[in-house]
Amino acid sequence: MRAAYDLFSRLGTRTVGVDAVIGEAGVAKMTLYRNFASKDDLILAFLERRETQWTHGWVRAESQRRGNTPAQRLLAIFELFGEWFARPDFEGCSFVTTLLEVTNRDSAVRQACVKHLANIRSYLCELATEAGATDPDAFARQWHILMKGSIVAAAEGDSYAAARARELGLLLLKEHGIDPA
Repeated sequence: MRAAYDLFSRLGTRTVGVDAVIGEAGVAKMTLYRNFASKDDLILAFLERRETQWTHGWVRAESQRRGNTPAQRLLAIFELFGEWFARPDFEGCSFVTTLLEVTNRDSAVRQACVKHLANIRSYLCELATEAGATDPDAFARQWHILMKGSIVAAAEGDSYAAARARELGLLLLKEHGIDPA
């Protein structure tokens, strides 16, 4: 799983074959298939782990630690992103990358990506509700667009993507009547 996590995070789920995962892990093909019936099952496990580590263990935990108010927690996301984007191993959002790689809307992998992205929005909606937004769902969807857009901009090479998204976030907070303090 560690080998698949590393390879899928860096290179995407569709370009990495089972043989590459086996080679990186140093295990036999039967060992992999004893634990994962298919490559899609391995990808689903990767996405679950990514949500645990990235969404819960990093974005949620760090924004809670860095911000005292819901608005500060929302803005802290872009502080985190700025640090993430500056890392030489910045790899982008695995949920979005995998979602775009899998075109079959009925695919369990695609549906898992949609679910994981919805879980991120759920956290944003929770913060918007706590902050007093009149329409927390709309706010969360708009904030999530800023997050995803900043990730894509950073992947394009915009070293100020997180700061630019934070600036737009301040406007969004104001538009929804939320004090950024």
